[in-house]
Amino acid sequence: MNDQLISIPIAPGDFKSGFVGIIGRPNVGKSTLMNHLVGQKVAITSPVSQTTRNRLQGILTTPQAQIIFVDTPGIHKPHHELGKVIVKNAQMAINAVDLILFVVDSSAKAGKGDRFIVDLLKNTKNPVVLGLNKIDLQPELHDRIDQSYQDLAVENNWSVSKFSAITGEGTTELQSLLVDKLETGPYYYPPELVTDQPERFIMAELIREQILLQTRQEIPHSVAIAIEKVEETEKITKIFAAINVERSSQKGILIGKKGSMLKQIGSEARQQIQKLIAGNVYLELFVKVEPQWRQSRLRLAEFGYQVEG
Repeated sequence: MNDQLISIPIAPGDFKSGFVGIIGRPNVGKSTLMNHLVGQKVAITSPVSQTTRNRLQGILTTPQAQIIFVDTPGIHKPHHELGKVIVKNAQMAINAVDLILFVVDSSAKAGKGDRFIVDLLKNTKNPVVLGLNKIDLQPELHDRIDQSYQDLAVENNWSVSKFSAITGEGTTELQSLLVDKLETGPYYYPPELVTDQPERFIMAELIREQILLQTRQEIPHSVAIAIEKVEETEKITKIFAAINVERSSQKGILIGKKGSMLKQIGSEARQQIQKLIAGNVYLELFVKVEPQWRQSRLRLAEFGYQVEG
């Protein structure tokens, strides 16, 4: 890991820059899209919805522009204190950016969840691009737009872009459209950066991703990762992390028979973290029971989930 100071260059007069908020319902592919555009994994993805919790910024810098993507949690009706924090942050992001990319799953018709977001967007002065993701899942719509989304675009005078975050098809055109809609501006970050998040945060997210992938619905969202200690030497980085769950039964599932599940999670997460820091990693995981941490504002703050100002 490298904490050396990186300078921010002066942008030419025709350089464009700005913050693009990626919003949408849970599991429409927002994080996958941001990772593809940025060219590196900075947001976790999984088959389970609601995997993004904090507003995560991915940075794409080209010779012509710098786009800072704000990947927001899926907007949904909250059921606990954590859910309220998640949705509040997503709503705040709508007015805190320069441009909004409203991502939908184009393989299904627009539903109530999409229209709930449309109503939120009616109050913003920021331009909106309607992003039709997952065109790879419905080839018959490749050259046209489902009428339900066509109506939304026409009613609100939104630009439309069709793409697949998985295959990358159409993402070059999407990127060009976003740049066209941004104003001229400075470099906000050094061109080398792909995220503004500290490495410990990304490490924790990579561990949480493996928990979601390995346990699926058994441990959906009642887990929080705390990086307790990081020890660095020239040859290896040692990471000690606590997995916090709400119930003892969840602890048992995470540990697995003779520790098999925890070993699998640790092995997969270690490989991902090694890619992040480009070095050897020793990862030690242990599981703690923190009853009802999602309902406690104090615990939420300790685990890094706070309403952003």
